[in-house]
Amino acid sequence: QGGGSAVIDMENMDDTSGSSFEDMGEMHQRMKEEEEEEAEGEAGAGEEEDGEFLGMKGLRGQLGRQVADQMWQVGKRQASRAFSLYANIDILRPYFDVEPVQVRARLLESMIPVKMINFPQKIAGELYGPLMLVFTLVAILLHGMKTSDTIIREGTLMGTAIGTCFGYWLGVSSFMYFLAYLCNAQITMVQMLSLLGYGLFGHCITLFVTYNIHFHSLFYIFWLVVGGLSTLRMVAVLVSRTVGHTQRLILCGTLAALHMLFLLYLHFAYHKVVEGILDTLEGPNMPPFQRVARDIPLVSNAVLNTTAKAIALTL
Repeated sequence: QGGGSAVIDMENMDDTSGSSFEDMGEMHQRMKEEEEEEAEGEAGAGEEEDGEFLGMKGLRGQLGRQVADQMWQVGKRQASRAFSLYANIDILRPYFDVEPVQVRARLLESMIPVKMINFPQKIAGELYGPLMLVFTLVAILLHGMKTSDTIIREGTLMGTAIGTCFGYWLGVSSFMYFLAYLCNAQITMVQMLSLLGYGLFGHCITLFVTYNIHFHSLFYIFWLVVGGLSTLRMVAVLVSRTVGHTQRLILCGTLAALHMLFLLYLHFAYHKVVEGILDTLEGPNMPPFQRVARDIPLVSNAVLNTTAKAIALTL
């Protein structure tokens, strides 16, 4: 019996040992499956995070494109609005809406210096009269070349005359406006253009007379009287709109010097400078000017001979 019970115990031990090995195998299998499930779960979570990241990135790209399109449309509307604004002629209409009677009165006033400088003098805010005076000055310069001792065979002076006159008007007006701003003068850019443009009326009168009557003494008289009156008019207006003796001296002295020297330049040095510029551009081998002497004595002799023959026939 003792031997039989020992055998039974050994069998039971064998059974328990086998079942324990099976339990260990099942636990190992379950742990492997759990690890695989956890790995799959982590992989799925990573894919979901990647999808969410890609979705956010695509959303941001769409928002960026929408913002860029909206900014482009806004900029396009503003550009078209600005272009139509500056292309509209109604903007310039107030500066050229003036009667001929008013222009004539302002031309006469440009030669009469004002006496009251204690309060700001009125300046016409229109550009029709000054623009016409600048074109008149261009025509007078061309007329002066035709009435001189040279006849132009090649080249034209239209562009040079326009550049000189408009360059002086716009350039000096801009410079004086900047100087007036520094000197705290109460004047706008349009008023400065109008004031300097009407100041060219004296230049037009002086050059038109002296180009047809070639006397230097006559030019100096017109330079001092006519040009001086128009300059005094502008100086008096600027004095009435400037506060401070030093500011008045700087502003008015600069304007008077530039205005009077420009008249001297147009009378004495303009044609020589233009001739030198054309020689430089076209070269010395192709002179722009061909000097042709005018046959005024021959014409006068022919007239005298014809008159003498007519008198002889009548006698």
